[in-house]
Amino acid sequence: MTRSPGSSGERHPTGAARSSADAVPADPAGPGDAAGAADPVEREYELSVVSDLVRRTAAGHPGLLLVEGQEGIGKTTLLRSLAELARAQGLRVLEARGERTGRQTPFAVAHALLHPYLTDLEEGPALCDGPVAEAPGTAIAAGRAPYPVGHNNVVGWPEGTYDVLAGLHRTVRRISRPGPVLLVVDDAEQADAASLRFLAHTARRLSGMPVLLAVSRCPETDAPLLDEMATRPLSSVLRLRPLTERGIGLIARRLTGRSGDQEFLAACLSATNGIPLLVTRLLAALHREGSPLTAAGIARAHLEDVALFGRRVVATLHQQPVALRAAQAMAVLGDGAPFAHCAALALLDPAVFTRAVLTLDALGLVSSPPGTEDWYFAHPPTRETVLADMSPQLLMSTHLRAARLLHDGGAPAEQVAEHLRASGTTTTEPWARTVLREAARTASRRGAHEHAVELLRHCVPEDADSVDDPALMVELGLSEVRSDPEAGIGRLLRALPLLTAPDRRLTVLTALIGAMVRTGQVPRAVELLRIRRAEAVAAGEGPAGAHVLEAHLLLTSNTSHRAFRQVLDAASFGLDPAPDTAGGRALLAARAVISVSRLDGVAESLAAARAVLLHGTPPADAPATLGSAAAVLLYTDRPDEAETALRRLLEGADVLDDWQHATLLALCADAYERQGALDRALAATADALRGAPAEQTDSCRALARAVRLQTLLDRDQVAEAAALAPCGPVPPLEDGWQWNELLAARGRLRLAEGDAPAALVDLTEAGERQRAWQRLSPAVSSWWYWAGRAYAVLGNMKACGELAEEAVDGARRAQLPCALGAGLELLAAARGEDGALPLLEEAEAVLTATPARLALTRVRIARGRALYVSGRTEAARTVLREALETAYALEAHQLYATARRALVATGARPRRPVSRGPAALTPGELQVARLAAAGDSNVDISRTLFVTQRTVETHLTSAYRKLGISGRRGLRAALAADDPTTRAPGDGEPVER
Repeated sequence: MTRSPGSSGERHPTGAARSSADAVPADPAGPGDAAGAADPVEREYELSVVSDLVRRTAAGHPGLLLVEGQEGIGKTTLLRSLAELARAQGLRVLEARGERTGRQTPFAVAHALLHPYLTDLEEGPALCDGPVAEAPGTAIAAGRAPYPVGHNNVVGWPEGTYDVLAGLHRTVRRISRPGPVLLVVDDAEQADAASLRFLAHTARRLSGMPVLLAVSRCPETDAPLLDEMATRPLSSVLRLRPLTERGIGLIARRLTGRSGDQEFLAACLSATNGIPLLVTRLLAALHREGSPLTAAGIARAHLEDVALFGRRVVATLHQQPVALRAAQAMAVLGDGAPFAHCAALALLDPAVFTRAVLTLDALGLVSSPPGTEDWYFAHPPTRETVLADMSPQLLMSTHLRAARLLHDGGAPAEQVAEHLRASGTTTTEPWARTVLREAARTASRRGAHEHAVELLRHCVPEDADSVDDPALMVELGLSEVRSDPEAGIGRLLRALPLLTAPDRRLTVLTALIGAMVRTGQVPRAVELLRIRRAEAVAAGEGPAGAHVLEAHLLLTSNTSHRAFRQVLDAASFGLDPAPDTAGGRALLAARAVISVSRLDGVAESLAAARAVLLHGTPPADAPATLGSAAAVLLYTDRPDEAETALRRLLEGADVLDDWQHATLLALCADAYERQGALDRALAATADALRGAPAEQTDSCRALARAVRLQTLLDRDQVAEAAALAPCGPVPPLEDGWQWNELLAARGRLRLAEGDAPAALVDLTEAGERQRAWQRLSPAVSSWWYWAGRAYAVLGNMKACGELAEEAVDGARRAQLPCALGAGLELLAAARGEDGALPLLEEAEAVLTATPARLALTRVRIARGRALYVSGRTEAARTVLREALETAYALEAHQLYATARRALVATGARPRRPVSRGPAALTPGELQVARLAAAGDSNVDISRTLFVTQRTVETHLTSAYRKLGISGRRGLRAALAADDPTTRAPGDGEPVER
């Protein structure tokens, strides 16, 4: 609530406002000085955890600690103990606190935490990492403070921009260079959004730094970035528990020298709920007044000291009727509500309301952070006590008046709707219904369907059939089918006869069919589709609407194996619909993606998908339509075409819900991974998984996790992959085919970890599940390739060969070049030296014309080894050098190491790679770069070197990155500055021979 003029207060040393926990005398249960103060009461386990983290950081390891608990539970005390332990171990300690204010400036907490070092950087230009920059974003990206020394205003920092985050992270890294550092942020949930992004950014990049990042938060707050930090592999989460009667007795003995009897301890626990702050205040009050440590002594305690406790709060307020009305208004509107709104809700003149608030302040019930004009309850239980004391009728009427007051004042619909919801009444007033429906639509767009249903039900009488607003019934039904399908189906079926607009009827029928399929009522959905077709024929309508419904039926069946099998038996998969309508394109794409997965009509499905993408556009076609068509391209070994289609869809779609967005990102990442664009695949999967804890993974995010696992293993980041892989059993077969991919990825991880038997268990189960889902094409999933590799490790070449032959046969028939190349390589491994070379030569020839550079590199390594074994050493070295260059360009570390070992085994001595500058270029990149610098076009270069134009483009892109240039214009100067042909090899490393 906006504070009246004349308030004042002290500031926290970091520049953030002190919380109520800091206003009390020194906590007797706190750490005191580092030498001999008592530890926080009943925090033995927590202290052991923080002590271990401090020791690890002192030894040079990173750490991440989240302390969670309600206000007053002792988070600040524990962080103080952590800081003292860190100082005793020689760590540098930097501390800050989140501000509770409605006018937060971007990066305020980050600035408070790092300000002395940002100032040092400003004063010392020699410490800067880059050139002096004028803009604040570039200044801090260069490691400098963007403002003059001593300037505390960070309003000009570009909120959330990556260069600021990167600059702050470089500052943290610089601070940690001299020695280990502890970064402490108390009340992190109250920090500004930009500072929260800084904390999350730092948490993701702690690896390699001797930095312990410790933050505290209240668990009830909505802070997705803090939730994400809690899921990081380094994270240790401490959830502080309330004190027990034993702990209260220990504090009582420290404060008063007595612990009290069991009845007193029980009464004290009941009055304070075991919150250490409240326990300390209550015991201090009793001790000052000389009251005995008994249950009766608590009842006689001075009101001002114990006004935070239950009935004492009520007793105090009822002695001040005007103050009671003010407190009720503040409790209903919430902390920080505008002063004028609170006065109007309390039906008090502003001057009278101001005096009432000052009375509440004098009683210790409300407070105002220093330097602000906002008022808050001194402790959350105080607000809950005030609300609980209000009668149901009073609470209902106050919430209704608050809703109208906020609505008339132009408040957001979500804020007004919350008061209408809290009133617990059904409303018939047009303005209230409009607000509730608008807020429900916003909730639905966020995927909060249960909340949307709760809001809309306040517009609907208990007898839903009496509603005279079919549109309202439809809105409620559409939300219900996502949270309570049976209720939603019933409501939509009742609303359907009342609808006359074709578009609205189609929307309702689509939702009904989807809900019926998801709940196992496929025959009912098929019958509804049949009725709709008959209605369209009778009305002389075209088939577009029926096509949309059938496409939705097919695609929705992918969420349940039982529904999928039922749909396969009932549906047709002819690719006859014309792509000239949105309905025809939707049905074509849905049929094509299922057909191509079943290895049925692959060429026709590919042509249909290309037609859909040619005629369709993101505004005109549903994301599911274009996404399905792109998946067909992916499953026919055209990952480059699929990537283009998916990127156009992600960039051009007007509205994508979380499920659609995550699914499209996962498919796009799959396309990147198949082409060897590993950085892009990791970025796309990170975006898809953002804000989704591992334990809450759904089907679409299971696919994103699977692709991320595969990509991490391509990069040889086995530890990171292990942290991402599910430990227990994956969900049953019914729960979507995406889990099959995650199971296959976990099998590959087990193989990388050296546990071939466990890998084979996962991969075999993945294969069985894929067959059950009719995902038979070898281009759909790589489970068979890694299962064959596991068989080979175990010496079962017969089983390995059978998998390879099945994949090769299917890939030849369906003309799937990438799957064919991988299958030929696996078949060569199964046959050993006899007959391996012809198979590998064919595989290399097939893959050279595709963008599957990882698969091509694997084949070249295998062919190079086979050539060496056959005695053709020079030819083997040539092939292995190509594989080494490609693996290095792709940053596929595992393949690079394998290729290097194979090349060394031939007697060659490859030079050490360099990450930047001309020396970092592979021989292929250097050759292409020189021709481009001389003015040759990509076509000319491809003809000169007998390579594809895509290979030329890839080499140039990699060369630009390593040389730090943006295009051809900088090639000549960059290559002339440091010609590797005239430079002796560095570090004593011999030149490759």
